Amino acid sequence: MSQLYFFVSIAFSFIAWGIVAARYIWPELRSRQRAEALRPLLILHSFRFMGLAFLVPGVVSPDLPASFAHSAAYGDIVAAALALLSLVLLPRAAGLVLVWIFNVWGSIDLLNAFYQGNNAGLLAGQLGATYVIPTLIVPLLLITHGLAFRILLQHQNEPAMQESRQMLTPTL
Repeated sequence: MSQLYFFVSIAFSFIAWGIVAARYIWPELRSRQRAEALRPLLILHSFRFMGLAFLVPGVVSPDLPASFAHSAAYGDIVAAALALLSLVLLPRAAGLVLVWIFNVWGSIDLLNAFYQGNNAGLLAGQLGATYVIPTLIVPLLLITHGLAFRILLQHQNEPAMQESRQMLTPTL
């Protein structure tokens, strides 16, 4: 029965964060230039170092499957580092490339954590204090990855577009 509570918590978190994103986050981001819209999302993901808690004895159960713990912890720290590096390099082209790498990596990492947990027979109680990560934080992170993909695919940076037009237009 505790597994059911675990999955219901995750489902409710997706619903609640989806409402927050649709009502408050996306309306604020969609009017910004690409780099400025990505910055708050990258700052949020820079806190993914918290995934290292899966490796801390006493925070998690000693029975927590190592395959899940290592994959989730190291995947998250790489995602946090990529998010921070992307922040430093934005709005340059290298920064946008790195945001794409971060966003693909980070999304796959979170989905892989769900897969690894399921594959390893993870029980909710084994998460200990880190229970809040998959039930509260991961849904928000997945939703914000979706927003970042939307920004990367659709949101145009007006000054960058004007600059490229000026480069193509000969001066008289």
